[in-house]
Amino acid sequence: MEVIPSIRLPDIVDIETVEIPLPTADVPSYIPLVVPPSDLQAEEEPEGTASEKEPESPGMRKVDIPFTEKQMPVPETEILVTATTTAVVSVAATLTATAAFKYVVTAMKPILKTTWKKISQSKKKVS
Repeated sequence: MEVIPSIRLPDIVDIETVEIPLPTADVPSYIPLVVPPSDLQAEEEPEGTASEKEPESPGMRKVDIPFTEKQMPVPETEILVTATTTAVVSVAATLTATAAFKYVVTAMKPILKTTWKKISQSKKKVS
């Protein structure tokens, strides 16, 4: 019969640890003091005037949004026409310039290649 080797471990020793309490702080607080200006006076307005209505800005009109009680400000027709025309013209100019540039590049490519070959051949003959 074979004997299985074994190891005897020493008993566990309790080690006392030092407990450090969490730091605390006294945060100062105060009640803010609001001092109104000395010449403050209440303005008298008749009931149902400008304080209840939103100020109207020039060049804007209000459109009712369906199924809600909300209104949305929309620029006047002249402003919308001007913005739309400007956008259409800028897009058309960009597309035209792009097409023209592509055409010029395809037309000039063979001419530039031929010119480059002639210049490089003349440099080889000179050297």
